[in-house]
Amino acid sequence: MVIRRLEAAANEMGSFVKQKANKHWIWIAMDATTRQVITFHVGDRRRARAKELWATLPWVYREQATFHTDQSEAYRRVIPAERPKALTKHARQTHHSERCNKTLRPRVARLVRETLSCSKKLAHHIRALKYFMCSYNRTRATASA
Repeated sequence: MVIRRLEAAANEMGSFVKQKANKHWIWIAMDATTRQVITFHVGDRRRARAKELWATLPWVYREQATFHTDQSEAYRRVIPAERPKALTKHARQTHHSERCNKTLRPRVARLVRETLSCSKKLAHHIRALKYFMCSYNRTRATASA
C-alpha cells in the first residue's frame, strides 16, 4: 500500500451572467495528483467566497493537504496558518488548475469571452459548470486507471 501526501491546488477564473458587468468568479479546488476537481464555488472575488470554497472541501483536504495557490490575499486569510501551504512563487504548482480553466472555457460555450450564449441566470451557470466538472472528473478517472 502506497501512502501519498495530499496536495491540492486552488485557483479562480472570471465569468459573467447575463451581462459582462455582472461578474462572477469560478473558484476551483483540485487534487494535484489525480487532477480531479474536488469542489468549486461561484461568487465574487472576496475573501468570503474563498471561505465558502474552503468549507465545501472534504475534511481530509482541510486537515491534511498542502495547498498550492496564487498570491491572492483571499487564500492567505482562509487557509489556516497551521495548515501546510505553498504560497511562495517558486513553491506553488497551480498549473493543473490553470489547465482546467483553459479547458473549461472552450468546452462550456457560456464561458467564452466573446460569446452570444451567456447564462441568463446564475442557477443555469452553476448547472453548466457542475455538468462540466462531472464530465471532467470522469475523464480524469479513466485516464489515471
